[in-house]
Amino acid sequence: MSLQPSDTILIVDFGSQVTQLIARRVREAGVYSEIAPFNAADEAFERLKPKGIILSGGPSSVTWEDSPRAPQHIFEAGVPILGICYGQQTMAHQLGGVVAPSESREFGRAFIEIVGETGLFDGLWKTGERHQVWMSHGDRVEQLPDGFHVVAQSEGAPYAIAVDEARRFYSLMFHPEVVHTPDGGKLLANFVRHVCGLPGDWTMAEFRAAKIAEIREQVGSGRVICGLSGGVDSAVAAVLIHEAIGSQLTCVFVDHGLMRLGEAEQVVSLFRNSYNIPLVHVDAEAQFLSGLAGLTDPEAKRKYIGGAFIDIFETEARKVGGADFLAQGTLYPDVIESVSFTGGPSVTIKSHHNVGGLPERMNMKLVEPLRELFKDEVRALGRELGLPDAFVGRHPFPGPGLAIRIPGEVTREGCEILRKADAIYLEEIRTAGLYDAIWQAFAVLLPVKTVGVMGDARTYDHVCALRAVTSTDGMTADIFPFDANFLSRVATRIINEVRGINRVVYDYTSKPPGTIEWE
Repeated sequence: MSLQPSDTILIVDFGSQVTQLIARRVREAGVYSEIAPFNAADEAFERLKPKGIILSGGPSSVTWEDSPRAPQHIFEAGVPILGICYGQQTMAHQLGGVVAPSESREFGRAFIEIVGETGLFDGLWKTGERHQVWMSHGDRVEQLPDGFHVVAQSEGAPYAIAVDEARRFYSLMFHPEVVHTPDGGKLLANFVRHVCGLPGDWTMAEFRAAKIAEIREQVGSGRVICGLSGGVDSAVAAVLIHEAIGSQLTCVFVDHGLMRLGEAEQVVSLFRNSYNIPLVHVDAEAQFLSGLAGLTDPEAKRKYIGGAFIDIFETEARKVGGADFLAQGTLYPDVIESVSFTGGPSVTIKSHHNVGGLPERMNMKLVEPLRELFKDEVRALGRELGLPDAFVGRHPFPGPGLAIRIPGEVTREGCEILRKADAIYLEEIRTAGLYDAIWQAFAVLLPVKTVGVMGDARTYDHVCALRAVTSTDGMTADIFPFDANFLSRVATRIINEVRGINRVVYDYTSKPPGTIEWE
């Protein structure tokens, strides 16, 4: 059974910050999708033989001489094509239309008026209606290619939606993939389901069966070693590989002592008792804390943790002996981000530290069973594999762990203080029934102390910051709106129960596309 479904949508990436969201929306419609940079789209087209193509947005202008283009032959391939923003502009330009800088640029919320009918609108929009969309463009199409006609327009974009039904070419000036276009997901679903005629039956059960077959074919009789970080990604990868090859897999859990309260014990129990997966547990807390002593720069801490992890892992791999493959919990966003807009893929050892390289001396091939999945899809796969929901649904926790949630020097005392404060915060979130509504919540031990009064005594202790964000896929994030009573209750408990903290603050910062962890 082939992993890649026969019904696939190819997304040609022109460098938009939200291209990955297009892939997510397509998969939400039950259709498999893959992203390829514009300069690798030819290879992807031949490999995937897609049933439809989506051209993404991007930061360039088609009026530039060296701006990126779609492979010209895809317009003669007979498959439906949807162009979004820059994708609309390069489609128009390459098919004989005219694109020029606009005197009425649109950035942000806008409204379009429906002035015609198209298959994109089936069961969704009707002529005469107005709908909110999200615009982000400085250029616009001034003259449509032959065969196109307008079906929607806005104040700044007379060709907000233009289509050529005969060739099944569709183009949008706005971004349907972002939540700020309320009906955008349905519009994309109409394209892949109604226009491309795909059934929308791609499921996680199908992925599981196909991936198990692929792992068996790749590994054969070889042995695989997997570095567990304690996070969801590496755990799901390990369980999936174990289901495929059983005792040919050995896991190494390098316990750096920077995890949340009780998590190291949970990982060991899960793999040894629930899944009976061969596990090597390395207690390296003393080594990591010693190496972190005196380090205050966040990147220096990351590099040390990543390097130490690799060194310890490599030592344990030699002890296991005979491993032919290294398993990593690489996700699809990691793959896309490692393929730069102008460059090529980079090979890194994930280990959830995002630093370091795969040493050539390890002489092992990579097994990356999750590289086609987004974070929320990994959670769905974990549930499909029977991992307990309390583990699969756990908030993301970057590999450097507490080290990036203690700005400044990391000490054993600081880790213990932060672990206790973080546990209280998460306990209150669970008690309030809010845990699953939040993508990521955690406490931070700030590198400052303040004077306070507790009882009749003056104190001089740490400040603790609390953070919580909402997200669908970890690409964009917004603050979670706790009420004042909740925050007051959490702060009171932390100050009363955790020695070393006398003040608690809440971080009200949201995040645009990019990382949502504390830096």
